[in-house]
This record gives sequence, structure tokens and C-alpha cells, in this order.
Amino acid sequence: MKTFNVPIIYRSPLITAIKQKRKQQDRMKKDFTPTLLDFGALKILLARHFGFCYGVENAIEIAFKTIEENPGKRIFLLSEMIHNPHVNNDLLEKGVQFIMDTSGKQLVPWEALQPDDIVIIPAFGTTLEIEARLTSLGISPVQYNTTCPFVERVWNKAEQIGEKNYTVIVHGKPGHEETRATFSHSLHNTPTVVVNDIAEAKILGEFMTGQRPASDFAGLFKGQYSPGFNVETDLQRVGVVNQTTMLATETQAIADYIKGVIMEQYQLTEATAGERFADARDTLCYATNDNQSAVNGMLAANADLAIVVGGYNSSNTSHLVELCEEKMPTYFISSEEKILSEKEILHWDFHHKQELHSLHFLPEQTPATIMLTSGASCPDALVEGVIRKLLTFYGLEHKADELADQLMNN
Repeated sequence: MKTFNVPIIYRSPLITAIKQKRKQQDRMKKDFTPTLLDFGALKILLARHFGFCYGVENAIEIAFKTIEENPGKRIFLLSEMIHNPHVNNDLLEKGVQFIMDTSGKQLVPWEALQPDDIVIIPAFGTTLEIEARLTSLGISPVQYNTTCPFVERVWNKAEQIGEKNYTVIVHGKPGHEETRATFSHSLHNTPTVVVNDIAEAKILGEFMTGQRPASDFAGLFKGQYSPGFNVETDLQRVGVVNQTTMLATETQAIADYIKGVIMEQYQLTEATAGERFADARDTLCYATNDNQSAVNGMLAANADLAIVVGGYNSSNTSHLVELCEEKMPTYFISSEEKILSEKEILHWDFHHKQELHSLHFLPEQTPATIMLTSGASCPDALVEGVIRKLLTFYGLEHKADELADQLMNN
């Protein structure tokens, strides 16, 4: 796979050495067991896969290269490059301006842009409407486009099944930049509706079977369906795609449920299901799949707690937290700075969108065993920072350098 020129500040010699060793041992990436970092009084179970994915590294390389090659020019990002505050803050410090926030609220008026300005499309992609707006201003929407190729793959899949007269059901968070972009691309080809979770999918199923009156649809799916959507005709042939960072098991559950409704409604068999249910297969990206599988592999072991590192508005990171929370106390932090001391930690409750202050998060007994992973937009340097911070509480800070030297010399 292509390698990218990512700023050294995001790299970690320790994490790179660990990943390289695991890659040598498991080139086919079939082993999802964690890496045990045994420091004596502290044991860390590090997930097999975590950190920057292809799309994130591609976006970062393009953004920083664009800044370097265009001194003196005004450079804008449509919204956050990726969902990591450290990377976004670094871009802001270099003079990049955000045109919108993550919810789509305008921060820089379109009228303020000039034809010679540079506008970078973030990794999530953007809507066809925004592409048209940029073109009308004399700015090319494709010249500095960092849209992840796995996001574009979803758009292509939605277009393919739309051309065969299937309605597209998008499993995604309605307000997320990627889902908004996928929704925009899909609705230009076929009727499209977004479902946030399995609960909404089941409500949609009730419209498919006529258990709910069509008149209720507009209120229940406000802002989540394409113009002119006809509940009575547009739910007779469907296919499911997703926001690439959603929980894989939930996407599969939604696809299976919708397929089951269709088969029962029209008395189809597995052999004939394709008449009304498009086989879109899983449109999650490889990194989302690998990271979630790695967390499941990690959770097969025993530990006192889990720490997940990443941006608080990162969808793929929140799903890793969700998986860990099912098994043990889990702390979602953006960096080692949130670990205030061996007794205090600030962590994000993504369910209620608030930061919590917890005490006595580390076990009193030793050895303490901690599971550790990070999201696909989180720099490895932050994961190393967490490891080093935890080691200081046990008087073992020197162990990180010793491990790095050992790995790089073997």
C-alpha cells in the first residue's frame, strides 16, 4: 500500500516499531490478538490495529503539501480536515481557515472567497451542492480534493444500485459530514433515506410493510430523505450502504433486517431476494473493519480498564469506545493531557456529549492491566504519549525508550 509523507510530529518511533514487528509476524493480517507490553507493574494490551488509516494519511499529506507549495495564498478547508483536534489546530496555526464547522454552520461567507483562493475538500468528501457553489465562484472543487477513496467507493456503490432502480438506505449519522456527502451524491441518482441505527431501521421497516401510515414518515425522518420521496413506492426495492466509520455489526444487522422485511413482504427466497434487495455488501473501509476486529480481539483478554484515544467528534473512535464499554470501564480521551494524575482523569461521554472527571481510575493493585487503542484519525504520537504518561505513575518512564531500542535493534 502507498506510503505517505506525514509530518514527523504525528509519528512515534515506539509505535512504528511495534506495528512493524506485528506486520512481519502476521503479513496476512489475520491475527487480531493484542500486543502485550509487559512493563512489570504495568501491563498494556495494545490493539493489533489502530491509528492513521489510508484516507487520513492521504488527506494530511495533501493539506500540508498544499500549504508548503502556496506561500502567501489564502487556503481554506471546507470543514475539519479529519476529526482530530491536534491535526486541525496545527492547520489553523499555519493560517488555514475553516469555511464551515462540522455541523455545516457557515464560518466564512461564500461571498468572501476569491477565484485565486485554495479550497481543500476534507477526507469526508462534500456534497454536490457545495461542489457547484465552489465552481460558480471560479474555484475548482477537485484540484485539492482529499476525499477518502473508501468514501468514494460508497458513492459508486450507491450509484450502481440506484441505476438499477433500487432506493438507497444509508446507515449513518445524519449530521456527519460524510453522511451528508453520501446522501447528496446518492439522491441525484435515486430516492435515498438515512437511518441512524437499528431502531430507525425498524421504524422504516414498519413503513415498508404498511404497519405505519405514510403520513407519519415526514415527521419521523425529517431531513433524512430525498425530495419527493414516496413511501408507498420507493421502499419496494432497496439496498443498504453506510457511512464508512459505523459499527460493522450494526450495519450488518440493519442490512439483514431490511432484507428480511423485504423477503417476507414479497414472499421471496434467498435465491430471489435480489429482485427487491440489492446486494451492496459491506461498505465499511478496511481500517474501520480492522480496528473494530482488533478491539474485539483485544477484549478476549482480561484487563482492569480500557483507554481509547481520539477526537471526541470522531465517529470511528466512538464505536471503538462503544465496543470496549460492553466489557469493562472505558475512558475516551483526546490525549495524555487528559490524564491529570494517577488518580484523576478527564474523559468524554459521547452518549451525553460531555466531559467527565473521574477519580481513582487506576487499580490499586499491581500489576495493572490496561487495554489501549485509538481511532483512525489519531496520531501514533498521542498513543505513545499515553503510554509514557501511564509509565510515570509506576516509576517506569525509562521502560518506553528501552522497549523502542529493543524493537528497533532486533
